[in-house]
Formats: sequence, C-alpha cells, structure tokens
Amino acid sequence: MAMDGSPATPLELPLHEPRPTGAPTALDGVLVADFSRVLAGPVCTQLLADLGARVIKIEHPDGDDMRHASQASIGGLTSAFLALNRGKQSLVLDLATAAGHEVAIDLVRRADVLVENFTPGVMKRLKLDYDAIAKINPRLVYCSVSAYGQTGAAARRSGYDPVIQAESGLMSLNGFADRPPVRIGPPVVDVSTGMMACNAVLAGLLARQHTGCGQHVEVALFDTAANLGALYGMSYLVDGNVPGRFGQAPPGAAPVGLFQASDGPFYLCIVNDRLFRRLATDVLGRPELAGDPRFATNRARTANRTALFAALETAFAARPRDEWMSRLQAANVPAGPMRTLAEAFASPEMAARGLARSLPHDTAGSVPNIGPPFRFSHTPTAAPAPAPALGQHTKIVLSEVLGYDTARCTALAGGGAFGKMQDETDGGDRHE
Repeated sequence: MAMDGSPATPLELPLHEPRPTGAPTALDGVLVADFSRVLAGPVCTQLLADLGARVIKIEHPDGDDMRHASQASIGGLTSAFLALNRGKQSLVLDLATAAGHEVAIDLVRRADVLVENFTPGVMKRLKLDYDAIAKINPRLVYCSVSAYGQTGAAARRSGYDPVIQAESGLMSLNGFADRPPVRIGPPVVDVSTGMMACNAVLAGLLARQHTGCGQHVEVALFDTAANLGALYGMSYLVDGNVPGRFGQAPPGAAPVGLFQASDGPFYLCIVNDRLFRRLATDVLGRPELAGDPRFATNRARTANRTALFAALETAFAARPRDEWMSRLQAANVPAGPMRTLAEAFASPEMAARGLARSLPHDTAGSVPNIGPPFRFSHTPTAAPAPAPALGQHTKIVLSEVLGYDTARCTALAGGGAFGKMQDETDGGDRHE
C-alpha cells in the first residue's frame, strides 16, 4: 500500500545495460568462499562479486535467514535477500557432517578469500578457523566479521545493528534534544561494516601481492559504529563536552535544516558565509539579510538561529518547492527536496546514475536491482546477476570448481553433505 492508503504501483524499470564486451573486472580470477549470512558479511561479498570475484555462498540446507525475512518477495526470493546477494552462486552444505566439511575444506583450499560472520568460536568448532585453514592455504585472505571483535569479554556476545547503535553512543546523537534517542532507520552499522570488510579484504589481497602470504583480517560492528560517530566522538575527547541530539539543525553551522515550501519540505545546507550571501542575494532577493550583523557570519547566525530560521521560514512558505529548487540550484546553493523512496527512485538523479534497473529472472521474469556505488573506466563492474535460489549452483560448483564426478557427488550426498536432496523442476540445481 502507498502512504495514502492507495494500492502501491511498482516502478517500471529499464533493463540493465550490458557491460562492454571483453572488458576485464578488477577481481578477475579471485575465488571467494562466502560463509557469511544475514547482513554485514553479505554486503562485503556482494561488493566483491560486483568487482568481478567468483563468490560461492555456502548455505545451510535451511538457507540464509534473509531468505525468510517478512518483506516483499518476488520469484521465491525476499527483497532482503535480493538486496544483499547479487552475483553470487549458492552452494548448500551441512557443515556439521563429515561429508559437508570435506567439501568446505576442498573449496577453501582453492579460494583466495574467505568471509565469515559467525559468533567468534563457531568456525573453530567447525574446524574452519583461520589457524586451521592457514595450514592448508597460507595465501588465503580470511576475513572475520563480528559484533564486538574476536577477543575480549564481549567477543562471544551476539550483536545486532540497533543494539550496537545504542551501545556505541551513535544512537544518542540521533533525534531531537527534547525527545529520546532514535535508532537510525536503515542498518547503517551493518552496511558500513560490510563496506569496511570489503576494504579489508582488498587490502589483504594487495598485501599478498608483495608478501606472498595471506592473513587474518577482522572487522567489528562496534568498531565501525565508533568510526561512524568519530566527528562527534573526537569533539568529546578534545574538550570533554558530551555532544547531544540536534534534530535537523546541527550546532556548527546555520542555516542547516528542513524547511517548508508552500507545497512540501526541502533540506537546506549552508555551511559558510559565501553560501549564505548567495542564498540571501541570488535566491531570496534579500541582500539585507547578508548585511545584518546578526547573520553576517556563521558564528553570528548560529547565535541568532531562532530569528534567522523565522525569517527564512516565512520566505520559503510563500512559493512552491520546485520554484525554490530552481533558484537554489541556479545559485549553486546546496539544497534538495525531501522525498519518499518512491519519489527518489522516480527522480532524474536516480535515472541519470542508472542505479535502479531490471534483471532477467528464471521464475519471476525479472527482478529489480540497485547497482553498486562505484564506476571504473577500464575494469567495469561485473554483469549483475540476481541473487541465487537456495543451492542453485551446488552441482556447478562441485563440477567446475572442485572437479567432482557424479560418483563422488552421489557419495557426498549419501553422507549428508547437502542436507536433504530434493529434485527441482525449475532448474535442477537447487537442494533444500
């Protein structure tokens, strides 16, 4: 349903543009054994897949929890799983069985990268920890993602994005001063941790080029949250004053905040005197505001924020938002309309960047895709493929990557390596 209660209308998306024929990717030939699930780890491995790595997602026979999220679904896949697992191949393994462990070891022996985000201790219990794996593959870049790190009293605690937001102090900065703290809606700590993990893996691969050795790299949600709040954390460490919540208007500059035109809100961001002069003279036609001693400097504007905002609110309320956007953009003053997600995906900015596209899909016909946030001139990102069905590539990985013949696959299946095998009529490679 739409926000006004009317039936929702899915956005019609253009097909994804084909990548240049024969162009290499940044991570051609890199094999990733992806033991991660849910959110932070899959963000990391999806980015590696976008960069051209072959990412094999090892899933329990029940599948990644995101396959069962209570969100929109299409073609048998939830939107949550689609958002985090583009470009991967799904291999079902029951790691608790000797046969499943045998396959995992065989895959890791060939891999360049391993990513896992189990609670510390789980991979050791499965005999897949770094110390064990480094003996059979010393060139492996082994990345562990956790809530609180691999060591210390909190290491074995389970942790989720909003809990980390609360514990790290990040949540204390979000919201309005006269109201309780508010969690940041999107899982910014999880997503940022996934990005940090991708950076760590890429650094590990680069280091391997000149050392010849792999290494264990780790990234923690708590550490990432501390870095997300570093601008305010550093202020506290410098002067001992605890920053508080400031809603739409941060204390260091003015006018910054959400303003209301006659027909809708927009966000304005004036961070220096030059921009304020442009706003007053070129946008509002009120040069006297720039000459007013109360507003002439950023320090004065922040001290007289109430009077300044009152004057601006009166001015902005007199005209429609599109007119203000035209004036603000013509004067190169940073501002943008406050949009819903539907409005954002229908915006000219989204279209110009080609972010929202449609991908062919076996069971759904097509599924939407949000493209990665980077561009390369010589090694364009890999051609996107939708997130896989559970176990969709089990047979392919066993034959192409591991070189197993039918007899060995049958023996492994008999040993429970793949959980309960189930023939599928819509692809034949899915094992659930």
